[in-house]
Amino acid sequence: MIILISIGIISHLLIGFSLSKFFEQAGEKGWIGYVPLYNLLPLLKIIGKPTWWIILFLIPGINIIIGMGVIIDLLKCFSKNSFWDHFLGILVPFIYLPIVVVKNDLNYLGKVEELPVIKKSFRREWADAIAFAVVAASIIRWSIMEPFTIPTPSMEGSLLVGDFLFVSKMHYGTRTPKTILQMPLTHQKIWGTDLPSYVDWVQLPQFRLPGFTSIKRNDVVVFNVPGLLENNILENGQVEPNKEKWHDYPVDLKTNYIKRCVGIPNDVLEVKNSQLYINGEEATNPIDMQYHYKVTSTDPINPRLLKKHDISESYMYDRDEEGVRTSMQISPNTASQLEKLPFISKVERDIRPKEQVEHNIFPSAELFPWNADHFGPLTIPSEGMEIEINKNTLATYGKTIRLYDHNNNVEIKNDQLFIDGEQIIKYTFNQNYYFLMGDNRHNSLDSRYWGFVPEDHVVGKGSFIWLSLDQNESGFSKIRWSRLFKGID
Repeated sequence: MIILISIGIISHLLIGFSLSKFFEQAGEKGWIGYVPLYNLLPLLKIIGKPTWWIILFLIPGINIIIGMGVIIDLLKCFSKNSFWDHFLGILVPFIYLPIVVVKNDLNYLGKVEELPVIKKSFRREWADAIAFAVVAASIIRWSIMEPFTIPTPSMEGSLLVGDFLFVSKMHYGTRTPKTILQMPLTHQKIWGTDLPSYVDWVQLPQFRLPGFTSIKRNDVVVFNVPGLLENNILENGQVEPNKEKWHDYPVDLKTNYIKRCVGIPNDVLEVKNSQLYINGEEATNPIDMQYHYKVTSTDPINPRLLKKHDISESYMYDRDEEGVRTSMQISPNTASQLEKLPFISKVERDIRPKEQVEHNIFPSAELFPWNADHFGPLTIPSEGMEIEINKNTLATYGKTIRLYDHNNNVEIKNDQLFIDGEQIIKYTFNQNYYFLMGDNRHNSLDSRYWGFVPEDHVVGKGSFIWLSLDQNESGFSKIRWSRLFKGID
């Protein structure tokens, strides 16, 4: 936080210094350039914009776009009209504006509307438009809202494969950039290639700006999945077999996942017979949450019936004298509807027996013989929470302490914890953590397998669906019209 405050103060002083010089050349009082908000009055006067524009600077998102335009107009008023003047002015104003004013060649020409029109070439017009669009889109994508696509069925039926949604960065607070040497509007790779879209030569300290709210239980959250293995899963769902090709991405470029937050810091989480419990009480289940069911019918189930009930995942796996058995991912409500059909004799949820241990379960199948349907109890760490260091706590929290809790030189050996060479008997966590699960509870790679989500890995809150496409349809039928602009619950 001290570093963030220091960066903010230095940036403010640099901008204030630049504005003071611009103001003096335009006949205004230079010292006003250092006064936040009040310095907008002479600034708007100099470029010829109405005073009421100050209101626009108070609206999140709008203020960024308006600020970019004001900087360009300010540079025009002082005869700075080149493409690079404007591009650098809006990209790094706290660096470029001081460079402009120390050259001592400032000459105030008048308000923008009074300036002679400069004829731009066709190339310059397009260059200006593209540069402005890229910078504006990058800033909006970083600070306000980012598009996201649902690639897997782990959140069905709350969110469907083919849903396009917007993720609000401001709800929980926008994260400051960590990886700054990156091609704009990309994530991990350059579009259509396997080439990295970034270089990690420069990594800045990362902080979170103030947000509207904190993460709450049942929020649908987009986050950077923490684990190295999960960041190297291929499009076919398989892990990259060659570990030499694995990428250890910076935090802000790790693979984006979307899940439901079911546990917040200090919660004690447990799953019994596939039902989630928080702090000993049965948790509220999402309306469209799905489980794995086995359905027995006299004949194979007609695809039209599956489509009628929005059943996207199903396959016939057995047939004998009792009938046809079909495996499917459906909600309890859909299961109840299927039970009423005359040709269906049995609908049963496929719950793993408690003794059936999953080898890849979190935190350790050896010490905690759990599975996805019988999990916990497990306490979710919070900032300031203190634990005794022993074999069980290291098995539960050791990976988190070593990889995600902002410690250097962490060693775990002989059931003991060492940080910077010093043995730690009691450990206090440095940040909050969350437990996230998919609404498709039997088809979701989530915290039950890879553990806690650190607060600094949280990207934002799922806001609303702006488009939804059904991969199994064509033409206008491909669009799921009922899901357009639907909020995310």
